[in-house]
Amino acid sequence: MQKFWDNMDAAGRTGGTPVPTRTAQRATPVFPAAFTIGNVRIAPATVLAPMAGVTDTVFRRFIKNLGGCGLIMTEFTSADGVLRDQRVRGRYLHFYEDEHPVSAQLFGSSPTVLAEAARLVEDLGFDLVDLNLGCPAKKVVKCNGGSGLLRDLPLIRQIFEAVRAAVKIPFTVKFRAGWSDDEIVCVELARIAESCGLGAVALHARTREQGYSGNARWEWIASVKQAVKIPVIGNGDIRSPEDACAIVAQTGCDAVMIGRMAPANPWIFRQIEQYVRNDKARVGTAALGCPAEQSSAQDGAGGKAYDEPTESDRYQMIRTYFQMLLEEEMPGTEGKMKQFASWFTHGVPGGASLRKAIYEAKSGADILGRVEEFFEEKLPASASAIST
Repeated sequence: MQKFWDNMDAAGRTGGTPVPTRTAQRATPVFPAAFTIGNVRIAPATVLAPMAGVTDTVFRRFIKNLGGCGLIMTEFTSADGVLRDQRVRGRYLHFYEDEHPVSAQLFGSSPTVLAEAARLVEDLGFDLVDLNLGCPAKKVVKCNGGSGLLRDLPLIRQIFEAVRAAVKIPFTVKFRAGWSDDEIVCVELARIAESCGLGAVALHARTREQGYSGNARWEWIASVKQAVKIPVIGNGDIRSPEDACAIVAQTGCDAVMIGRMAPANPWIFRQIEQYVRNDKARVGTAALGCPAEQSSAQDGAGGKAYDEPTESDRYQMIRTYFQMLLEEEMPGTEGKMKQFASWFTHGVPGGASLRKAIYEAKSGADILGRVEEFFEEKLPASASAIST
């Protein structure tokens, strides 16, 4: 699949100076080891995308502990909600010291409310604050939040100016390319962000109209990168270490952001780090490089480019995450365990029977017990007895 249109101008439209296509970039590119947003250094140059119902403090720490992720972000959080309700604040903006660097993402449409919520985020000790201009959900858009704001760039500028004036910590924005193919605003929006003093921009290379369907169009990320000097984070269709390297090679972005693939494959950040490191060793260069065209977990010399999880790894991962949920005593723990079971058991032989057992369980302890029972029958005693 080609990620570039053949002839793109700097505004992301056809016509104008051609942008190199994937097939034109076969030289080994350099994957960034780190990048900086304001005074915050992020290494590796990988970011866990904010995801509603997913990136709570348990999942963030779980991903952080697996390794390879440079920056983690909260679930997207209503600015109005955190100012009005202490319970909302406690649920969405709670984090632990071992999560740094950590960014809080807010959504809303009032410059005053967003500025006040950003002050709260700063006072709570977050390293960065981020504005969501990407959520395509109808209930968010109809309140002029998320991607609903993409049709009102003057209001976005007011929000940028108000929040930037309210806090000293770095301020960033995550946005979509535009409302539709006929309303692409990503380059103009990125330039507004830079002029208002934002520290970085993250582009999910789909439109609001696309939702999560179709292909992410990396050419828009390349256009944004060409238009601004602040760091640009690329997001969309990064499903493997090879994809992470390809998006850097083809767009020049400063970092990659991974969303839906993270709960499906929590090892992906560590795999990217291994892939880059092993390629560095293979080619014998001082730069962190990785070939954009590589398409398997094997490097050119026949060795492993990155680890694939074993059945024992999956058992320990499921068990660890479920135990962390139980220890946190969060509301809705059982529901979240069942939600994640469908992701975490992907690739496990007989996983359907485990999912059925988990869905039928009545308590968190019962769910954990069924996980242990399932794997004890499949794994050697030494593997299933490992303590997490």
